[in-house]
Amino acid sequence: MRKKGIAILGSTGSIGTQALDVIAQHREKYSVELLTANRNSELLIKQAIEFDANTVIICDKSKYKEVNDALSPHDIKVFAGIESVQEAVCAESIDTVLTAMVGFSGLRPTVAAIKAGKTIALANKETLVAAGEIISRMCIEHRTPVIPVDSEHSAIFQSLQGEYNPIEKILLTASGGPFLHSSEEEIRQAGIEDVLKHPRWKMGAKVTVDSASMMNKGLEMIEARWLFNTDPSKIEIIVHPQSVIHSMVQFEDGSIIAQMSHPDMRIPIQYGIAYPERPALNTKRLDFNELGKMTFEKPDTGRFPAIEIAYGCIRKGGNMPCIMNAANEAAVAAFLNGKIKFHAIPEIISSAIGKAHFLEHPDLEDIFGTHEEVYRKTASCLGMHNI
Repeated sequence: MRKKGIAILGSTGSIGTQALDVIAQHREKYSVELLTANRNSELLIKQAIEFDANTVIICDKSKYKEVNDALSPHDIKVFAGIESVQEAVCAESIDTVLTAMVGFSGLRPTVAAIKAGKTIALANKETLVAAGEIISRMCIEHRTPVIPVDSEHSAIFQSLQGEYNPIEKILLTASGGPFLHSSEEEIRQAGIEDVLKHPRWKMGAKVTVDSASMMNKGLEMIEARWLFNTDPSKIEIIVHPQSVIHSMVQFEDGSIIAQMSHPDMRIPIQYGIAYPERPALNTKRLDFNELGKMTFEKPDTGRFPAIEIAYGCIRKGGNMPCIMNAANEAAVAAFLNGKIKFHAIPEIISSAIGKAHFLEHPDLEDIFGTHEEVYRKTASCLGMHNI
């Protein structure tokens, strides 16, 4: 039986490394056709050799020689630049593309993979946040299946398997991040180390900051709107600190179906690349005797205004979610570089939304232009001229 060819865009990040751990447990099922990284050449080289990758791409062109010299003896093809990623995802040997690149940078390669008819295991939420309506139409046109990898969207997707009944409500769970019970003053005083101490999940820096501000939940709400063709008014965010129920779907008869597991991203990653199969996976099992209790509460939008910002942007539509996403990416980068305080992030996003040029019916090039302009202007205002 032919192995399924996998491309991992962003293989050196949190999702990418965990995906390779999944593949390592099932080498008989998968072949690693493509690995890409932004700057982490050392880990990319190690991964390519260990998994006998067909092709690797380092997006930072200054590191091409280092990667090529290391991998040439192993007969592994090496390219550089984001343009190469867009070409490589179209290779016939690739069946599934795991899009795990961080931020807006994942949009162009995802578009290329969709047009090539590849199955998309979607871990890059910004693709649907910035261009959800366009991407949804494109997937229909090219008959491209999209399997969500975010734990929340995977849970919703799994809860809908075999269902043909209309959704009454999506219950999108949130851990609440490190500041769930912190005062406004404690949030105002939070430093980078405080923000990056997530209580449940091990994630990359950008996603962890988004989780702390709860912008991550706003982005996920917008993503869910497009993935499941559901009006935002039917998507409710619920804080569930134990992160055992990863999300739920409520139907018109009052029934609720949930997906539950120990919080481990390898579970939704494997479901994304193995669907519809569920191969055995070496992960911790959920023990209800150890769990003790599960709690739920409404998010405090006073302390976490990013949620309401996101709802406002998706209601407005057009390029407004793209504007929000670009401003958030610039603000998070500025925070991680010590240019701004954590609590300033939603204020900066709101300011950018008020100043940016709104387009009611943007095309894909409008989306790229909106992101570039808003990101550049926001970054410049924050003293981040070289990001």
